[in-house]
Amino acid sequence: QVQLVESGGGLVQPGGSLRLSCAASGKIFSINPMGWYRQAPGKQRELVATISISSGSVTNYADSVKGRFTISRDFAKNTVHLEMNDLKSEDTAVYYCNAGIYPTGGGWGVYWGQGTQVTVSS
Repeated sequence: QVQLVESGGGLVQPGGSLRLSCAASGKIFSINPMGWYRQAPGKQRELVATISISSGSVTNYADSVKGRFTISRDFAKNTVHLEMNDLKSEDTAVYYCNAGIYPTGGGWGVYWGQGTQVTVSS
C-alpha cells in the first residue's frame, strides 16, 4: 500500500525557518510529480510548490512563496522537501504532501499525506 508521510511542521516565529519532509513508501514503480499544498482555516487548499521531471527537474511556486520557499527531491529515498524561510503569519496552515505515483503493478494515481501543521506566531 502506497503512503505519503509528512514531518517537520511546528511553531515558529515570524522570520524563522522550517523544513518539511515527505516520504513515499510502499511498492512504487515511479513518482512524478511531487509537491506541497496548504490549507489555512476557512480557506481552500492551495498549491505551494511542485517539482516534476521533464527533461530535468522543473519547479513551480505560488507567487506568495517565491524567493522564500525551496522545493527539492531525493530520488533515492522517494522523498520531497520544502525549505521555508522568512516565514510570515499568513503561511500558517496545514501543509499537505502530494504525489503522482505509479504503484508497482498498478495504475497511476494521486496520493495525499495526512498533513502537518505549520504555525507562524510570536
